[in-house]
Amino acid sequence: MSQAIAHRQADAARYDYLVFIGRFQPVHLGHLKVIEAALAQADKLIVVCGSARQAISPRNPFSLAEREAMLRAALPAAWQERVFVVGCSDRMYNDQQWVTEVQNLVDKVIAVDTASLGHRAAEFSIGLVAAANGRGVGTHYLALFPQWQREQVDELPGVDAGKVREALFTEQESQLARCREQLPDAVYDWLLNFRKTDVFSALLAEQRYLQQFRAAWSVAPYPPTFVTVDAVVIHSGHILLVRRRGMPGKGLWALPGGFVEQDEPVRDAVIRELKEETRLKVPAPVLAGSVRASRVFDHPQRSLRGRTITHAFLIELAPTGDGLPKVRASDDADRAQWVPLFEFNRMEAQLFEDHFYIVNWFLGQI
Repeated sequence: MSQAIAHRQADAARYDYLVFIGRFQPVHLGHLKVIEAALAQADKLIVVCGSARQAISPRNPFSLAEREAMLRAALPAAWQERVFVVGCSDRMYNDQQWVTEVQNLVDKVIAVDTASLGHRAAEFSIGLVAAANGRGVGTHYLALFPQWQREQVDELPGVDAGKVREALFTEQESQLARCREQLPDAVYDWLLNFRKTDVFSALLAEQRYLQQFRAAWSVAPYPPTFVTVDAVVIHSGHILLVRRRGMPGKGLWALPGGFVEQDEPVRDAVIRELKEETRLKVPAPVLAGSVRASRVFDHPQRSLRGRTITHAFLIELAPTGDGLPKVRASDDADRAQWVPLFEFNRMEAQLFEDHFYIVNWFLGQI
């Protein structure tokens, strides 16, 4: 990689700041190519890491801090002070919330970076940089920032973060070695050390479970689509959550719910699953009569088990003067608990799949 651009004069830059959005799971040579090209055109680069507060999983195994550590280890010393790293939530079902968060992050970085100048972000030239893969895959977000001019960098052939993760989550270290040419040396060494941790062992066990789950359906004549239900139960500023007993997502908090049976409507299924997992001391007819809204959540990547479409129901229970109804974990849950909503809003990293985003969508409707 050329070092010349690290020493160019700031006044040669076309932009004051370029913004580079990605997941960086993990950081690879394709990312460094984009960063090099960005720093050739901009004085500073703001790297925005997605999925920053989600629970870790085989698809998103590294925290924001870990991804920044990988990136910093791979960057030349001369680039370090010109690159800022921040994290944003996915906001899976609300593009405008996500765009607003990214804009706020960029604004805050610039405000801190230029505090001594007393300028506002609007006074600087800002652009958006991305790898051009020629297929439009994963780049739809670019259209959400019309105020920022786009700069695209040709994708580095043969580099695939998904393949690297697949190689990482195998028993044989030799599989990861096959991806070494896709990774900066510092990141490859970081991943070797990561394989020795308890976190990796837990993620590897979950990956094995998911592989077995998908293999069981591989004999189907076409890829299966699973239909599930989830209950968003609100009572006096609290939400009812369960902690998952088994994989996937063992130990994570979740909405009460599960798979729809062959002989039941989805509305009946959500009441059944809610009662089975929480033993909620509210009659089923009262629960059914307390449904205030429902919505289908169908993001193609919402579940690592495969294509899973969930029907979520908002159930608002009216205060009765007797306090919160009693709950007791059962079935697939090892704990059921009423959680104050102000605490829930800090639990993104503890929630299963997209449940945090489902709840926030409904909270925006009430």
